[in-house]
Amino acid sequence: MLNRLSQRVTEAWISYGPRFMPFTDVATPDLPLGRLLRLSLFQISVGMALVLLVGTLNRVMIVELNVPASLVGIMLALPLVFAPFRALIGYSSDTHRCELGWRRVPFIWKGTMMQFGGFAIMPFALLVLAGEGQAGNAPLWIGHGATALAFLAVGAGLHTVQTAGLALATDLTAPESHPRVVGLMYVMLLVGMIVSALLFGAALTNFSPGRLVQVIQGAALTTMILNVTAMWKQETRNPPRGRPAPAPDPTFRESWAAFCTGEHAIRCLVIVGLGTVGFTMADILLEPFGGQVLNMSVAATTQLTALLALGGLLGFALASNSPTSEENPHRMAQSGTLIGIPAFVLVVIAAPTGATGLFLVGNFLIGVGGAMFAHGTLTATMKRAPKKQAGLALGAWGSVQATAAGIAMALSGVLRDGANLVLAPSETVWGFTGAAKGYVTVYTLEIALLVATLIAIAPLLRRRTETRVSASDQDAATVSQTNSSAP
Repeated sequence: MLNRLSQRVTEAWISYGPRFMPFTDVATPDLPLGRLLRLSLFQISVGMALVLLVGTLNRVMIVELNVPASLVGIMLALPLVFAPFRALIGYSSDTHRCELGWRRVPFIWKGTMMQFGGFAIMPFALLVLAGEGQAGNAPLWIGHGATALAFLAVGAGLHTVQTAGLALATDLTAPESHPRVVGLMYVMLLVGMIVSALLFGAALTNFSPGRLVQVIQGAALTTMILNVTAMWKQETRNPPRGRPAPAPDPTFRESWAAFCTGEHAIRCLVIVGLGTVGFTMADILLEPFGGQVLNMSVAATTQLTALLALGGLLGFALASNSPTSEENPHRMAQSGTLIGIPAFVLVVIAAPTGATGLFLVGNFLIGVGGAMFAHGTLTATMKRAPKKQAGLALGAWGSVQATAAGIAMALSGVLRDGANLVLAPSETVWGFTGAAKGYVTVYTLEIALLVATLIAIAPLLRRRTETRVSASDQDAATVSQTNSSAP
């Protein structure tokens, strides 16, 4: 009796699973969901690195270590120096040949080692940067240089791992599943951000420099374990030895020209850049804003990153299950932008009112809108990908997206400090006082950039609507002609 009941429950779970469990329709007999989820572990390590850099260390350096926000913004932008090379990394992984027959795995491994090396020197560099090295007669510039090197190494590894890993995921799945696979990978990125933010927040409840060192060292070891597990026995070996020489691959310039061929190619990349800057400038300011303006603790502000990622998780889930993503991905990007504008308005209102609840809701909605925007633009890019050039397509999107994010992070700290300096003589500006003036200046600029993004998207939506109407008219004319010619 118990066995029959258990069997019925199992059958019901299997039948309802594809309807209620996200991304189960991505799996195939050749690529079971377990293997795909194991591959996505590299995104968890990337999410953990992003939380540590943009969230935890950002807050600690500005508030606890008293490092100027402009210097922190530049430091956090350093990992994105390699962002413009993501297209080249993707192209190289598309055309890479080795005796073992791998294309993507060598890039994932190299990126993992760079991440590990950056995390290995980072905690000690931060101690010197905080002034601990002065007691040991170490000049302060060593702290600046070592910290910059650590951030550069982590950034280079992060971009290499993510570009090659996403390309490998698209290699292993059918073309019609690529948008859902990319959605799954980015959901796992957000899961990694949520979990790591909660763990970092709990570990740093009682903050101390020694505890910070332990957290960063733990992140280095976890990165190595996750990435090795992710790429283990994923890519099929296809060694070139004993086979006829393949046709020469197109050069990077030829591949890039093929990718850019077509109407509105540059406009699509401009949309990615504008929207990314609009959503990302707040990334390194939300936690300091919560600490300086709303008097939130280190643990509470670290968990803001988890809330932002939770909103992103919801945004990706909505975008992945919406027919709009397949029909017109840019409409999904428009919807995300429309959510982002009122989200920043809520954050601005929280400053003079001191309403932490409004700030939390705005933070959550920023995550939702940003995820929907990213999913829409990424799906549109994948649809434009030339045959057998998934790495180049993902690299092109990643280059613009990550470069724009780096510019946004670098500018946000400088703009905040500059606004505070210029507005310092005025005690109150439109109801904002103290440090809130600089933050609100940046948030207002982000709202303006998101409005510009909506304007850039509009022609693509009109063109799609006109195409659909023209196709309907043509079908109607065909039917009318057929009926008139019928006996």
